[in-house]
Amino acid sequence: MNGPRVDKWLWHHPHHDGSALYVSNPYPALGDRVDVYLRVPRATPVTAVLLRTYIDGEQSLNAGELDREDTCDRWYRGVVTMYNPVVNYRWLLQSGPAGYRWLNGTGVHDRDVTDAADFRLTTHPRPPAWAEDAILYQVFPDRFARSARADTRDTPRWAIPQHWDDPVVGRGPETPYQLYGGDLDGITEHLDHIQALGANTVYLTPVFPAQSNHRYDASSFDQVDPVLGGDEALARLTAAAHARGMRVMGDITTNHCGDAHEWFRTAITDETSEEAGFFLFHTHPTDYVAWFDYPSLPKFDHRNPELRRRLYEGPDSVVARWLTAPTGLDGWRIDVANMTGRHGTVDLNHKVATTVRHTMATAHPDALLIAEHSHDASADLLGDGWHGVMNYAAFTRPLWQWLTPEAPVEFTPGPFTVIPRLPGTAVAATMRDFAAAVPWRATATALNLVGSHDTARIADTLDDDEDTLHVAFGLLAAMPGIPMIYAGDEIGQHGTNGEDGRRPFPWNHDNLWNRDVLESVTTKITQRQSHQALRTGGLRWVSITDDALTFLRETQDGSVLVHATRAATDPLMLPAAYFGSHLTGLTGTADLVADGAALLLPGAGPRFSWWQLP
Repeated sequence: MNGPRVDKWLWHHPHHDGSALYVSNPYPALGDRVDVYLRVPRATPVTAVLLRTYIDGEQSLNAGELDREDTCDRWYRGVVTMYNPVVNYRWLLQSGPAGYRWLNGTGVHDRDVTDAADFRLTTHPRPPAWAEDAILYQVFPDRFARSARADTRDTPRWAIPQHWDDPVVGRGPETPYQLYGGDLDGITEHLDHIQALGANTVYLTPVFPAQSNHRYDASSFDQVDPVLGGDEALARLTAAAHARGMRVMGDITTNHCGDAHEWFRTAITDETSEEAGFFLFHTHPTDYVAWFDYPSLPKFDHRNPELRRRLYEGPDSVVARWLTAPTGLDGWRIDVANMTGRHGTVDLNHKVATTVRHTMATAHPDALLIAEHSHDASADLLGDGWHGVMNYAAFTRPLWQWLTPEAPVEFTPGPFTVIPRLPGTAVAATMRDFAAAVPWRATATALNLVGSHDTARIADTLDDDEDTLHVAFGLLAAMPGIPMIYAGDEIGQHGTNGEDGRRPFPWNHDNLWNRDVLESVTTKITQRQSHQALRTGGLRWVSITDDALTFLRETQDGSVLVHATRAATDPLMLPAAYFGSHLTGLTGTADLVADGAALLLPGAGPRFSWWQLP
């Protein structure tokens, strides 16, 4: 039988993850007893199963009981008692009197392992339930759509006004000052497009006044930028979105503000002012800590209680205010969250995260909290702070590394070199490493993206290859986490870096739209929303080869088999006795019928395929 080597076949490995199929209560309270289940395919020689837990600093091994079995699998049950807010556990698999293997979040190991990749249960309050079904659509307000009201507004002094069709300066002194005049009413007028795509949550990059088009250098947190239409325009947008059953998330920087911010202007004017304590001065007023030493972005000192009170602590804070009526945002994305509260010997990041979370839960109990983080966020994701992070490290970078053409491409955010083309075994290992370092709920609430306002456009990254773009968006729809689409990616918009990618949406030039990509994205998002397994199911790898990634998304009520290839490769043969003899293809994929005892998954590529299991 031709196909990948047996050591690349993972379907016969024992499996566990933190999804509801394997955990009786994914959201336990302190003291709860949680049943956890291990699936052992009959093809695997396992004679006994033990559950290793880590409670109060000590490990314990307890025998797992055979819970049930069928023609394909044996299911073992263990019990985790939540004596601590977060409890680690992993499985020990015995295959004879002297041999054993460990199963943790990265897979099966024929050696002892550290606790770093243990499975984790946490008792902290769960993320909002709507996040399970969320599809985010990211909008950079200045470049998405311009309403007629925009023509009546004054241009700020810092801005270089542009016509909608003028070219964007991707790198240059004009880059942050080009103003195209997109506004919030323009977004409201195009909610039909966003909703037709299948997205149900609009994520806005900052809307506060600033001295740039990106607005990450806020000059005030007390109002919406008048250039965008002011507070009233945000209220109109949130009201219109809510009327459709959609949500709106905001973006705020807790690490720094702009040097034109009213707090900072007071701070440098009066060394004795309360606001002077909001910042980290070496020598007042000119020598202060700034984000990456950009003097226009002075860094906050979170040791100051008044700063915390004004910015994110309590019902009168900035964070709370914009979550309540009349504007009523449904959550926040925190800019450079990984750096917030961290400087030298001071590390208040966890305090910031938990305080923001508490404030949000009080002001809007159903609000979602997402942190920007471009590398290992595991230390910050135990469940009491950020609900999830932008999943650059565990999804975007490995996806790019797998799909990029032979010529390396640049990747931002972060101080990275160019991205090489890597085999599937390497990128899947990266995905598994990062996912294994956090509780399952953090993986399920991570914001997956193929690109953002800080990266090159995915169409440029993949050289406009439509087949490969279909694979990228297919994996976006199929992997655990919250899919996010950056406005314009769904029509194949271009941009060679983050700033160049912020080109105005070509509403009046639909000849520039890639309709095949738009149809593909819409279809894949629709399929995700139609199948519970794709929204909330676990992730079980079936096969990983250089050019093909194959996995299952599983729930108690059904499973979906996903097969993605980046190039032509050997067909993958799977046993019909285990997977079924007739799999129903989801939209865009033909049914799969067994040839004798085997299912033959296509080797053509690049191709994205998925099937519903019987």
